[in-house]
Amino acid sequence: MRFTVVIPARLASTRLPNKPLADIGGLPMVVRVAHQALKSRASKVVIATDSIEVAAKCADFSIPAVITRIDHASGSDRLAEACNILGLDDEALVVNVQGDEPLIDPSLIDAVADLLDTRSDCAMSTAAHAISTLPEYLNPNVVKVVLDSRQTALYFSRSPIPAARDVTDKEWWHTSGLPKPLRHVGIYGYRMGFLRQFPDLPQAPMERLESLEQLRALWHGYRIAVHVTDNEPGAGVDTPEDLARVRKLFQ
Repeated sequence: MRFTVVIPARLASTRLPNKPLADIGGLPMVVRVAHQALKSRASKVVIATDSIEVAAKCADFSIPAVITRIDHASGSDRLAEACNILGLDDEALVVNVQGDEPLIDPSLIDAVADLLDTRSDCAMSTAAHAISTLPEYLNPNVVKVVLDSRQTALYFSRSPIPAARDVTDKEWWHTSGLPKPLRHVGIYGYRMGFLRQFPDLPQAPMERLESLEQLRALWHGYRIAVHVTDNEPGAGVDTPEDLARVRKLFQ
């Protein structure tokens, strides 16, 4: 089974300007992410960027990049354009690895691709892990996902889901046998035929409410398979504080 990893890397960032080029242990962050992706079983790893500067920096480290439009509304739109530039056919599998995940586990990339390959009923795949603390469960910046019996996504939300009605929060966290809430991990696998259609699908009302792009797929009846991992992924880089923390790990 072959798959392609595409890493969207938009130069503009409100909280961390020029984020893809931020130095981490002597390498730009986007190159760090690509190096992790190259440790997976991907047949190709490509950066999708709206910046000639980012593409040139990737070339300095022999990382291929494609230049996409600057006005894309979402990462999936940028991903779809990049994959069309690459000439991928409808049967190809694509894994979208975020450009601010320099600690991404290569085995997680493989797991997301493998899952989609085995789930012909699904157009997408992603990942999740069990939430370990109540504050994390209540945090609206932590996206939660609820699954069915086949580990297919039922819903994603910033709200605390599922909600426990008949037990206290303390009882829930300390009682075996009760399903624990799952945190969504922002890595996606796509079938290329679906990815080509995705930017043209009308936005879903719940997508606009939650500001969660994956809800568009569910709204239009597409299924998303979810790999549940026991290993909590390394933190991404969204703020200067995140960058300082990750830099320490590479010192």
